[in-house]
Amino acid sequence: MSGHSKWAKVKHFKGAIDAKRARIFAKLSREVTIAAKIGGGDPDLNPRLRLAMLKCRSANMPSDNVERAIKKGTGGGETASYEDLTYEAFAPHGVALLIEVSTDNRNRTAAEIRSILTRHGGSIATAGAVTRLFHRQGQIIVTREAADEDRLMTLAIEAGAEDFKAEPEGFEILTTPAQFEAVHRSVEAQGIKFASAEVTHWPQVSVPLADPAAVATVTGLIEELEDHDDVKEVFANAEFPATD
Repeated sequence: MSGHSKWAKVKHFKGAIDAKRARIFAKLSREVTIAAKIGGGDPDLNPRLRLAMLKCRSANMPSDNVERAIKKGTGGGETASYEDLTYEAFAPHGVALLIEVSTDNRNRTAAEIRSILTRHGGSIATAGAVTRLFHRQGQIIVTREAADEDRLMTLAIEAGAEDFKAEPEGFEILTTPAQFEAVHRSVEAQGIKFASAEVTHWPQVSVPLADPAAVATVTGLIEELEDHDDVKEVFANAEFPATD
């Protein structure tokens, strides 16, 4: 749930209940399979596969699951033809949403996404109305226990990071999409474990939500979208209150 704080998202991955974890693993497996089918099974030669595998690692997905998904994609077992789509939408309270999907039936998926939005008081946006509110950004999250601040900052900046932020929970490294791979490889080469690493959609303007009812409405919509089998990721420009 990329509209939430980055630390809440890390906790969401790490502390997911078994039913939620099974769904997360199923979605990640499909993304790995699609990536391997399109670009081959070597993550060093397939950027999409490497990014998918980074998400698998962040979610603590067993390596056996990842290997099976790669073999499915490269061994001819996956016959469905998937296409990647991004839906632009608005949630209640003026919150903008980017909904990334992989689908083998765009008409079915579009109808189901529209139905979810309608039930929660949201709507599909006109083309470009939401994408202009976000920009692409590489983001690497490292906990304080995993690295020394000065060493990590020096390593990240020398590798080409745009920004480095130290926060109570840990460290955030921001990069351009083009530099993400180089910075991530530099961090990984030093044996530093990351809590998450991805190229994400970063909101240019955030919409603060303080009222508990508004928070519940927007999170309810995002969570139902995330539960849809075809949805890979939901990005929101909502700014939620901090939680313990």
